Amino acid sequence: MRWLPSDTTSPPPPGSPALFLDRDGVLVVEKDYLCDPDEVQLVPGVCEALGRARAAGYLLVGVSNQSGLGRGRFTTAQFAAVMERMTDLLQENRLDDFYYCPHSPDHGCRCRKPAPGLLEEAARHHQWDPGRSWVIGDKISDLDLALRANLRPVLVRTGYGCEQEPLLGERRGVLIADDLAAAVDRILAKDGTPAKDLP
Repeated sequence: MRWLPSDTTSPPPPGSPALFLDRDGVLVVEKDYLCDPDEVQLVPGVCEALGRARAAGYLLVGVSNQSGLGRGRFTTAQFAAVMERMTDLLQENRLDDFYYCPHSPDHGCRCRKPAPGLLEEAARHHQWDPGRSWVIGDKISDLDLALRANLRPVLVRTGYGCEQEPLLGERRGVLIADDLAAAVDRILAKDGTPAKDLP
């Protein structure tokens, strides 16, 4: 499913690289079934990191499993309120788009990560350069989504990242960073964006 704020951004042109970003543990501090907008707290450095990525021409898209909806832990209205609060906190660094799976793990849907449904839905609205695009998350499911879609995977150590890192197994090419800010810096360095050109 797709969620868009009332005041949307102007995304970069088709064919730009993209960052596909998990929400909980990457953008906002991980809290069990976050449903209260007053409890939304950005991970430190997120605003500045998104600003650097946007300045470098990246499309910024959220992709998130929200099984709390399917489990009945919170309502669609509560989810929307949390999203509005996150968007308010991000200010001018808000995401270009956001896609989420509302189903419980036993639903058998195609949109729960690492299944590709969220990326397929995003592809109906955006075109990106897969060779320069990344999936950034704090769980193995985020990395597997990237690997199945031939995108580049990033594991951040915020959220569940530290717990998930020992489970990487034989997955290859996974970039590991302490948080989103560090991940974006490393991505931009790999992409050849000189530091002097960043805000």
